[in-house]
Amino acid sequence: MSQVSMRQLLEAGVHFGHRTRYWNPKMAPYIFGHRNKIHIINLEETLPMLREAFNYTSRLAANGGTVMFVGTKRAAREAIGKQARRCGMPYVNHRWLGGMLTNFKTVKNSIQRLHDLEQMIEDGSIKKLSKKEGLELTRERDKLERSIGGIKDMTSLPDALFVVDVGFENIAVDEARKLGIPVIAVVDTNCSPDKVDVIIPGNDDAIRAIRIYSESLADAVIAGRGIDPIAEESREETAAEPAAAAAPVAAKPADPEPVGAGEPTQNTVIQESETEAEPAATASLEDVVKTDPEDSETEK
Repeated sequence: MSQVSMRQLLEAGVHFGHRTRYWNPKMAPYIFGHRNKIHIINLEETLPMLREAFNYTSRLAANGGTVMFVGTKRAAREAIGKQARRCGMPYVNHRWLGGMLTNFKTVKNSIQRLHDLEQMIEDGSIKKLSKKEGLELTRERDKLERSIGGIKDMTSLPDALFVVDVGFENIAVDEARKLGIPVIAVVDTNCSPDKVDVIIPGNDDAIRAIRIYSESLADAVIAGRGIDPIAEESREETAAEPAAAAAPVAAKPADPEPVGAGEPTQNTVIQESETEAEPAATASLEDVVKTDPEDSETEK
C-alpha cells in the first residue's frame, strides 16, 4: 500500500469544507478555521483518522469480513465502482434502494432474477422468444444491473459500510445502524458524525478527494486479504487487451520511422501538460468553493 501523505490530501482539496453557515457544531474538533466563509478541515486530524480507517478495514478483511462501498452522488460513482471492483467488494453507486439491508431477503430475490436473466442471455435462450419479449427482458436485466449489479455476488449482509457523504446516504447509514453494522464514513463540515463508527473528516464533494478515500480503503482490503493488486487490475483490463493489441499491428506497416518517432513526443507533451495543470485547479480557494445543493432549501 502506498501511504497517503499530507501533500496528497492538500492537493486533492480534502481540507475544503462547506460554507460556514451550513456547519454542524459537532464537527468543530476537526475544523482548523475558516477562510472566505468556507470552513477549513484540519488535515492533522484527517490523516491519522484515514490511517485508522485503513487499519480497521484491513483487520476486517483479514478476518474474512465484507465491506460494502456506498457512494451514489455523481462525484463518487466512478471511484466507488472502480475501487470496489478492484478489491472484490460489493458496492452501490447508483440510487440506494430502501430496505437494501433491512429487507435483504427481498433483495436476494431480485439478485436471483438478475442471475436468471444473465443466464438466459449467455446461453442464447432469450433468442428463442419473440422480439418484444426479448427486448423487455433485456431492459429488465439492464435496470436490475444498474440498481443492484454491484451487490449481485453478495450472499449475506456486509460486515461494514464505507460511505461517502453521510448526509446524502442517510438511509443507508440508518439501515446499517439498525442492524448493528459498523459505518466507516467521510464526514464533511455540514454533517453529524454521531452515527459513524470510524470517521474520516474531509471534503466529500471533490472527485480527487473521494478517489483518495476509496483507493485507500480498497488498498486496505487488498492488504488484509493478501490479494495481488496487479492480478486484480489485470482482470478488469482483460476485455480491453484484444483491442489494444490489435491497434499497433494495424499501424506498424503504415508508419515510417520519422513519423513514429515524432508521435510519442506529441502524446507525452499533451499528457504532461494535463498532469501539471491538474493541481492548479485546487490551488486557489475560490476555484474549489463548493456550492451546496441544499442552498435554496436552507435559506427558506
